[in-house]
Amino acid sequence: MTDLIQLDSEAASRRLTGIVKRTPLIYNAKLSEKYQAEIYLKREDLQVVRSYKLRGAYNMISQLSADELSRGIVCASAGNHAQGVAFSCDKLNIKGVIFMPEITPRQKVKQTEMFGNGNVELVLVGDTFDDCLAEALAYTEKHNMTFIPPFDNYSIIEGQGTVGVEILEDLQATEVVIMPVGGGGLAAGAGTYLKDRKPEIQLIGVEPEGAPSMLQALEQGKPVTLAEINRFVDGAAVKRVGELTYALCAKALDQMLSVAEGQVCTTILKLYNEDAIVVEPAGALSVTALEACAEIIKGKTVVCVISGGNNDIERMQEIKEKSLLYEGLKHYFIVRFPQRPGALKLFVNSVLGPHDDITRFEFIKKTNKENGPALVGIELANKADYEALVQRMKEFKFDIIELNNDQTLFEYLV
Repeated sequence: MTDLIQLDSEAASRRLTGIVKRTPLIYNAKLSEKYQAEIYLKREDLQVVRSYKLRGAYNMISQLSADELSRGIVCASAGNHAQGVAFSCDKLNIKGVIFMPEITPRQKVKQTEMFGNGNVELVLVGDTFDDCLAEALAYTEKHNMTFIPPFDNYSIIEGQGTVGVEILEDLQATEVVIMPVGGGGLAAGAGTYLKDRKPEIQLIGVEPEGAPSMLQALEQGKPVTLAEINRFVDGAAVKRVGELTYALCAKALDQMLSVAEGQVCTTILKLYNEDAIVVEPAGALSVTALEACAEIIKGKTVVCVISGGNNDIERMQEIKEKSLLYEGLKHYFIVRFPQRPGALKLFVNSVLGPHDDITRFEFIKKTNKENGPALVGIELANKADYEALVQRMKEFKFDIIELNNDQTLFEYLV
């Protein structure tokens, strides 16, 4: 498959026996009926550290020399790789220093400490992964330790490839595999293994719309550094994919897709409400992509890799909000009320529909409240009700600015 190096994910699978959990491949009846396909979910959210990242981390660390292990290891991670490294440090009884961005969700920080079980030291530094990485690399060199990269390393990639080993062993009939892509380690490892063993299989990578680093790399023929990214899908939001992962993904992937962050949020809520599956944003990418792949997958046996379930419950309100905005069910306005008595009452009684709900209301100016502009958030029962709502505002002479259509004002006010 590749002339870069011979990856042996089957050997890695044997190396990981007794360390990682062989995660289930579960048939999903609802998704199968909706998309007229046989759809299975590869449940890496049920891994011992609730993500596939342990596979690559342990595969690399367990192959270090006794001298390297005695000096200790270092990693930089937004969360899941950190937990895999911490778990590995505990199992191998070695010292680890883990650098995480200061913005890392509290839940991931606590989980990393728990899995390290006293064997790891956590350092929270930097606003971005890139800042955190720079600090980690400097620390590694200064203390003569070994750095465990999150994705751009053959042993890491080989370990992630064990996801592909399990998929084919459990479901030889697999025709399409959809995988999330961040730095590219999972898609590179599992993708290479699957294409080597079954060349006709279709492999689809998916990343968040706000961080299309692999898509850009494939289009430009080399890894590129994105100037800005949306960090919401934190487990897959990287500015630059790896050199090794890019080369392997370019050979293995048949298609690369990006999906909107709001659509990912809708998937998270549906998986929770309909299937009782808790996924993090990156873990929902593959199922989110089914909509864009509907024609490709019809009548086929499909596996969606659920890459992780480390979702901080404190983020759920934000997830619900992003979903409602994406689905067209929540709208924000600046409303200037007419300077006449009873304007607010008129707005509530005559402008709002019977199933519309005001979720936010605040006057923007501290003075002149009754006649000044107000920030109003309205949740609709049905997306189709929006046009009638706006029309009633105009009929009753309410001057409005639709903030959903003005990203700058929306970010400033909402």
